[in-house]
Amino acid sequence: MLIHPQIDPVALQLGPLAIHWYGLTYLAAFGLFYWLGIRRLSHAPFRDLPQWKRQDVEDILFLGVLGVVLGGRIGYCLFYKPEYFLSHPLEILAVWQGGMSFHGGLLGVMLAMVWFARTRQRPFLQVMDFVAPCVPTGLAAGRVGNFINGELWGRVCDPTLPWGMMFRGGGMLPRHPSQIYQFLMEGLLLFVLLWLFARKNRPMGQVSGAFLLGYGFFRFVAEFFREPDAYLGLLSLGMSMGQWLCVPMMLGGVAMLLLTRKKPL
Repeated sequence: MLIHPQIDPVALQLGPLAIHWYGLTYLAAFGLFYWLGIRRLSHAPFRDLPQWKRQDVEDILFLGVLGVVLGGRIGYCLFYKPEYFLSHPLEILAVWQGGMSFHGGLLGVMLAMVWFARTRQRPFLQVMDFVAPCVPTGLAAGRVGNFINGELWGRVCDPTLPWGMMFRGGGMLPRHPSQIYQFLMEGLLLFVLLWLFARKNRPMGQVSGAFLLGYGFFRFVAEFFREPDAYLGLLSLGMSMGQWLCVPMMLGGVAMLLLTRKKPL
């Protein structure tokens, strides 16, 4: 059984300015998106579309950051603690206290991309197909931040599990390091599969559908090992909130793959 290393969440202290590891993982996520986005311009069909330029990657990144932060925070407040934040609305702005939702961030990014598509006169699904393969590495970076902070740990596991880990605040019990599971599945594995899938010229909407299905599936599986939020516990059918939020993602991904499979390239 392993013990979670006590890593100082502050990576660098410059006088009154504290730079946190979690903030650095967000910067890494945005940097990886930009790097992959530039390379995505050389993939089909974007290399044959003269309107797609480096400036588009920069604009998408800027809008995506806004979508992730605003959507992630608002989604957390609505999905996980609606009654609390209705009673304490000013605390919605207190993002430094933690509390972000991937599913809310996804909706925020989608709204931002709707705006980008309309202002640039691009098909929305084409924009999402461009964005989707560049996202999983950012998700992986975020899970590294969760692990460093010792948060979002897993459910209690068999003490004989070689990689079972004790986390501070986890009741001194061996738990699944679910942050690492999510890093590997919805981060690295999803990136490899989606990047290879997107290298070929696919009908518009196929890459986006594959992302929704792939992330939804991997997150659904990971939630079996992740400790449910204490204030929610398990919901209907013994599923966590994260799993219930993944259900429409997977259904939407399957629908997109089926509906767009015969679209022209």
